[in-house]
Formats: sequence, C-alpha cells, structure tokens
Amino acid sequence: MIAYNHYIKFIPELKNDKKSDGSFSDVITVKESSCITLAEKLQYQMIFPESQGRDLALYSDHEFLDINLGHLWAFEVKEVITFFWHSGMMELKYIKHNNFTEDLLKYWVLHVVLPTFFIIEGIYDFLHAGAVEINEEPVLFIAESFGGKSTMTDYFMKQGHIMVSDDKVATFQKDDDFYAVPSYHNHRPYRNVEDLGLPVDNFAYTPKVMHVIYALERGAADEEVSVKLLSGIEKFKSLRDAKEMNLFFHESIQLEYLGKIAQRLSVFKVTVPWDLKRLDEVYHVIVEHYRHLKGV
Repeated sequence: MIAYNHYIKFIPELKNDKKSDGSFSDVITVKESSCITLAEKLQYQMIFPESQGRDLALYSDHEFLDINLGHLWAFEVKEVITFFWHSGMMELKYIKHNNFTEDLLKYWVLHVVLPTFFIIEGIYDFLHAGAVEINEEPVLFIAESFGGKSTMTDYFMKQGHIMVSDDKVATFQKDDDFYAVPSYHNHRPYRNVEDLGLPVDNFAYTPKVMHVIYALERGAADEEVSVKLLSGIEKFKSLRDAKEMNLFFHESIQLEYLGKIAQRLSVFKVTVPWDLKRLDEVYHVIVEHYRHLKGV
C-alpha cells in the first residue's frame, strides 16, 4: 500500500491489504520479528498518554536528545505489538503480543507509528489537521479538539473534493515551499477506537505545495460566517496548537519549523456557526474565499 508518499511493504503480506496505484518516493518494509533480546538493549523510556484505550511507550538505547544513525528505537502498544527500528534504516520490525491482529497492526503502524518514525528520522513533520484539495491544491483545516475539522473535511469530500488527509498531515520543506503529503486512503467520519475507517477512492497521492491554512473557530449557531487573516502571535499560536506528536526532544526543531511555516503561509480564522444546517454556507464561503485569493 502507499501511505505518506512511501510504499509500505508488509512481510508477511497482510491478507486484507489491497494494492494501490500511485507514485511514491521510497519503500518502507514492515517486517515481523521474533527478537527476544530487545528489552535488554532499551535503557530509556518515554510514556505517552493513553490512546484508544491502550498504554503506549517509546524506548531507545540512547538519550532521546542524541539522535544518530544506527540508534535503536522501539514503540510499544502494550499487549498488542512492539515496533522497533534503527535510525537511518527504512525498515520497521514488529513483535506480536497476546492481543495482536492484522487490523491492529495496520491501524497502529499507519496512524501512529509511521508519523512517529517520520518525525524522529527527520523526514516529515506533522500538523493535526484535515486536508482536501480545492482547485487541485491542498487546503488544511486546523481546530481545537472537537472543533469541526473532521466534520469540515468530511463535508468537502461529500462535495467531491479529493482527500489529502483525514487527521494527520505530513509536511516537509523544499527550497522556499512547504508541501502537504497525502496520508493513507482511509477516512473516519466516525470515531470508533483502533479503526482506520472507510476506504477512499478520491484520494491524493502526490505531495503538493501548501498556500493556505484555515483555522476553524466555533461560533454561536446564529453567528455570521467570517474569514479573518491571522498574523503575529495569534497566527503562530494557531499553528503551535495544531502541532502533532509532541516529542519533548524534538520540540525546539518543531517550533522552529512552525515559525518558518508562519512566515511563508497565510492562516485565516474561519468563524463556524455551530449548526450543521449551516455547514453548506461555511463550505461555500471557504471555497469562494480560496478561489478569490488565488485569482481563480
């Protein structure tokens, strides 16, 4: 399968893994392992908040602030699976635990472990955002938790827009531009635990330059839909609040990167009336605003 502009090759192959077409930049192998000495090598531990009802932890054989080629990393989803890799290698190995299933392997590797891997390896950084294409260009929606980004992404998709990402948007800088990278072709308009969601046919495969981010802000049901250009501290704060995967040892790098995005991209606050009946109105305001902005 293709995810995050990489071909993800499972060994052994997953029974329900559908082959997908599209270009990709590199191959990542996800391979089963029977290693029994892993724990002996891991001296350092970082505990994550519980997610999806699971206890999570990141381990390493070195200080977290010291990232060099060959260093060993491990990500454990307790009672389900442990992934491990060496820095500089495009190979994730995994050890099954008692509650392992192929569906859980696929969920955790795509939704959590690969983003962690990409951040640590310096390949991508991530924004907690939904993203679709307008006029074949990626547009991101950021918001506080339960602030409407998933609802907005879903509504755009129902209007025929191509999905870039349902929840986590991988990004990278090339020259003076910042690119949005399509995640994986599943969409979760609901919130069942440990569930990637429904397959999406109308999915982007190619990274494209970002120009605009819309920060959604909840308004009263009868409030006017408005769009306001953000600047200064307010702009940076909206991006900082959308930072994905809070790894303390990577924070200074992430904040510097967000500062560069803030200098390059426009961020607009959209006041969204909290009434689903007005969602179509919000949709048309955003589309028309973007098209006017781009001179289309």
